[in-house]
Amino acid sequence: MFPNGQWKEKMPDVSIKVNGKKFMWDGVVYESKKEAEDTMQKYKNDGFEVELIEEEKKHLLYTRRVVTEIVVEGEPPP
Repeated sequence: MFPNGQWKEKMPDVSIKVNGKKFMWDGVVYESKKEAEDTMQKYKNDGFEVELIEEEKKHLLYTRRVVTEIVVEGEPPP
């Protein structure tokens, strides 16, 4: 409870597991499903897997992307 006596809303989980895969919250609470779906499509276009979760009439996006390439810069050690 805050000093003024008001309750703070519950923060969404930072990560969730879906079918054994870890997804991270994108940090945004979307007021409308349409807004969340539009952003979800952008993530998908960028190669992310996305889960849309509705919690207390708010919409949350959880994303994950598998690393497919590792780029190492500089010279290897001797």
